[in-house]
This record gives sequence, C-alpha cells and structure tokens, in this order.
Amino acid sequence: MSTRSMTGSWSAQSDMATRETGRRVTARTVPSPGRWRRAAVTVGGLCALTAGLAPTAHADIVTVTVPVGVNPAMVAVSPDGTRAYVTNVSDSVSVIDTATNTVTDTIPVGNHPAGVAITPTGDRAYVTNNAAASVSVIDTATNTVTDTIPVGNHPGGVAITPTGDRAYVTNCGSDSVSVIDTATNTVTDTIPVGATPFGVAITPNGLHAYVTNSAAASVSVIDTATNALIGTPIPVGAAPFGVAITPDSAHVYITGDSVSVIDTVTNTVTNTIPVGNGPRGVAITPDGTRAYVTSFNSRTVSVIDTATNVVTGEPIPVGDGPSGVAISPDSAHVYTANHFDDTVAVVSIGS
Repeated sequence: MSTRSMTGSWSAQSDMATRETGRRVTARTVPSPGRWRRAAVTVGGLCALTAGLAPTAHADIVTVTVPVGVNPAMVAVSPDGTRAYVTNVSDSVSVIDTATNTVTDTIPVGNHPAGVAITPTGDRAYVTNNAAASVSVIDTATNTVTDTIPVGNHPGGVAITPTGDRAYVTNCGSDSVSVIDTATNTVTDTIPVGATPFGVAITPNGLHAYVTNSAAASVSVIDTATNALIGTPIPVGAAPFGVAITPDSAHVYITGDSVSVIDTVTNTVTNTIPVGNGPRGVAITPDGTRAYVTSFNSRTVSVIDTATNVVTGEPIPVGDGPSGVAISPDSAHVYTANHFDDTVAVVSIGS
C-alpha cells in the first residue's frame, strides 16, 4: 500500500500505539500532535465570546452505556428512531434497539467499516468499508447485506439525499466523492475534491453537499444537481473531519482543531468555536437549536447553542475516544460511539 493510501485510511490517519485494556491488547489510533491540537483563542476572541453571552446550563447526562463491537467508529439512527446502527472497525455493524438499549443483531460487512447512513424511508443502510474500497448495503428489514458497491480508495463518510435517490461517499485515498444511484446501487459519477476527504453532509433542501478535506484544511461544496464543485474550497481549521448542517440549510458545522461555522449563502466561515481536545463527530438536533460535538481526546461531548454559537454548560463525559455521534429524531437522546471503550453512550437530552 502506498504512503498516500495509508494517509487516507481510517485506521492509519494517525500514529499507532499499543495499549493494554485488561481484556486484550489493542492497536490504538493516537492522533498526532498536529492533528488534534486545541484551537488557540486570542484574548480579544475570548472577550467577544463572553461579553453578554454567559453559557447556560444543560441537563444532559449519560443514562446508559451499551457494549457493541470492537472499536466502534460511527453511528446513525433510523428515521423512526427505533434502531441505531454502529460501525465497528472489527468488520461488523451493531444494531441497537433504542427502546431497550441492547444490541439485537451484529451484521458482518467489509474490511474496516467507517461511515454509515440510512435512507429516508429507513429500508436500507449504506456502510463504507474503509480498507475494502467498497460500500455494503444493508436491508434493515432482515439486517443482511444485499449488495456491495465498489468505490474509490479508503471510503470514509457517506450521506444520502433527502429524496433517497443518491448516496455520496468520500474516498479518503482517492481525493474524490463517489455518487451512488440507490435504485441500481451503481456509481454514476466521481467528483474530484480536496486532499483526504472524510466527512460529508447534504443540505436538508438537497441542493448541496459539503465535504471536509482533512489534509487540505478546507471544505468542498458540490452542486447536487450537476455534481460539479461550486467555487473554490472554503478554508477552515486544521484537519477538518465531521460535518453537520442545520435543518434550515443555513449553516454548516465543521469539526477540526475547533468547530468552524459556515454561512451557506456566502460559503464563508462566520464563527470559530473552541470545544474539547480533538473534535471529531458533530450532529445537530432536529429543531436546530443545539450542536453536539465529540472530543476524541477529552472523552467528552460539548453542547453548542446554535443561536449564539457558544458552548453551553460543562462537557458531558461519555467514554474513551468518542467519535461518531447521532441524535434521535425526537431530540430525546444522543448516541456516541466510544472507540476505545467498545461502547455507545446514550445521552438523555434535558431541557
């Protein structure tokens, strides 16, 4: 495997170290010092944030911790809120019954699954197999893989259009995005983007896809009508990873060395929000009032008030190496995949 390909791999994006867990010795992915450094904030910036915008408290707490497979990476909740699908780097997907918070099924998929997205109708889940250059398609009625789609090298993130007709897959090792026709499960387009793309999200109005270019400190914007890039990539913080978009399609939240907020009208960064150490996953409540950000190195989740773009209350301790994050459709619970605990933390959202 080439050095370039290794850079794109989910399991090799950072330095490797070995840790004794008490149950087994695992290869732990340790973010390099430059990759997950905390954003520096000037004194003037701190004053601007604190003047008249004191953070309000939140009542969010972890109520359940669910054991899943080895090294969970990402998580998605079904549109009806009854199940959560969790990718485990150990070549499987865990299915959590959200009523009982227990794993009811484990689905074998390709090598090193990373991203997961569920169709708007909830009938299928698309899983990127990072080390297999493919996407597994899961029939959620039977929880079996019904199709495997070849894509680019080291696929990472995946997002599905609001109409469910297409899936957009970032290829970390190919610097591209594959567009899948979900009716035929074939790749119909390949879009060149920036270096080492990982995160991808589609605006709720379906017009644009936003892609984080991890090695280029930028975000590419795709016109989903033409599958062409719009303008030049948007500069953001170092090592951008996760991406989430508000329900009104007005703002995009990007994790990197901090959280960058992009105005979708101007496609410029309008806010930079310091959070915990190593921001990775980000999800926004269905009502658009809060953004939840996992901090990989801090073992916490930060809660951002999207009206003020200020972190509210204290960070929520969730587990070791929280990465992927998803929110239930009723805004009642947050699910975080804790990479080194082999668990998913269920956070109860307070008022």
